[in-house]
Amino acid sequence: MIKYDDNGKIIVPRFNEESGFYTTKKRSKIMSKIRGKNTKPEMLLRRALWKNGLRYRVNNKKLPGTPDVSITKYKLAIFVDGEYWHGYDWDVRRDKIKTNREFWIPKIERNMQKDTEVNKKLSELDFTVFRFWESEIKNDLQKCVNDILQYISVYPYLI
Repeated sequence: MIKYDDNGKIIVPRFNEESGFYTTKKRSKIMSKIRGKNTKPEMLLRRALWKNGLRYRVNNKKLPGTPDVSITKYKLAIFVDGEYWHGYDWDVRRDKIKTNREFWIPKIERNMQKDTEVNKKLSELDFTVFRFWESEIKNDLQKCVNDILQYISVYPYLI
């Protein structure tokens, strides 16, 4: 059962033993290895953009949502979203979560809600948002880079 606050935001329960979530040292060690910055797909995309002559900022805290890559000259914000954390194919994957469902389902749905809020805030600042799934970058990096280059090539005409 998902709960909402007064502003319509999903409330994510705390992941602690008091809430009925039991952690082990092994699980804790596994979770500590998960990175939010400089992931392999992110690094692949950044190297490819650099190789194509694009200069950018990484994790620009001045922009809403701290985009993984931002090019302010072109008002472009790029995010590399992990399939699990951002709800790729959520209607199918949601049912496959077996453990700690009361934590993970609201957690992932709140992440999806935040993504929508960030997209809206960036759009209000006249930024274009690109969101790529990790698998898109791993499987077809060139298409992702081409999408960005295509946007940049027509940027003066978008103003």
